[in-house]
Amino acid sequence: MNNIFEAPFVREMCHITANMYRMGWDERNGGNISWILENDAVEQYLDPSHVLRTLPLSFDASALAGRYLIVTGTGRYFRNVERCPQDNMGVIRIAADGKSYDILWGFENGGRPTSELPTHLMNHIARLSVDPAHRVVMHCHPANTLAMTYVHELDDRAFTKTLWQMCTECIVVFPEGVSVLPWMVCGTNEIGEATAEKIKDVRVVLWAAHGIFGAGRDMDETFGLIETVEKAAEIYIKIMNTPWKQSITDAELAALCKEFKLTPRAGYLDV
Repeated sequence: MNNIFEAPFVREMCHITANMYRMGWDERNGGNISWILENDAVEQYLDPSHVLRTLPLSFDASALAGRYLIVTGTGRYFRNVERCPQDNMGVIRIAADGKSYDILWGFENGGRPTSELPTHLMNHIARLSVDPAHRVVMHCHPANTLAMTYVHELDDRAFTKTLWQMCTECIVVFPEGVSVLPWMVCGTNEIGEATAEKIKDVRVVLWAAHGIFGAGRDMDETFGLIETVEKAAEIYIKIMNTPWKQSITDAELAALCKEFKLTPRAGYLDV
């Protein structure tokens, strides 16, 4: 077997978690990532028959049966992943019946996957049902987006249109818009189910007073999506109490979509 510490998926997780921590998105043990891996990529580095532990799941994940994922750990700090990846994340495989998962690497010293694992798996299933190329779920706590959920109406259309108006690239990056959930207890099946219902139509679900739950086909897409939402939220927080002399109009947003050959969320633009 090749050295697991040299695996591209381990190196990329180390890089992305360190970057998210430096961005201020993942304080203490806040935030989590899961990434569906291709079988042949994993099996170059790990023996699939060598199972370290098997743990139960609280819902039916059989839609992901046999899939490998690399996942960050519960109670672990993103700032430590790069320094000691085997303690702070691990590779798991979903059992054939979807009722448990095997730990194949990592989560040393009694570690376990993120407490949001059920939510991650539910949302992987939801996104795969509409986009077979989907692979990544990323959750973090960007400050400006959190702040915006305190002062802005928690309506999908209204929140989306405000973000679109803040920065020209926003409607290009997420033409489908964003969705918003009211505050809910985290780590439960209930928040996972509510998020999965919304994430079929968007790649970003905002958890009020909590953070962002984003999805994408790879790490760059997902990170860039969250980065763009957070930049727009930062602009909004800076100008929300200042009289606006101009903004991007719906007609201008529609023109952007036409130029980039994109279809904005139906019914969101008044044109």
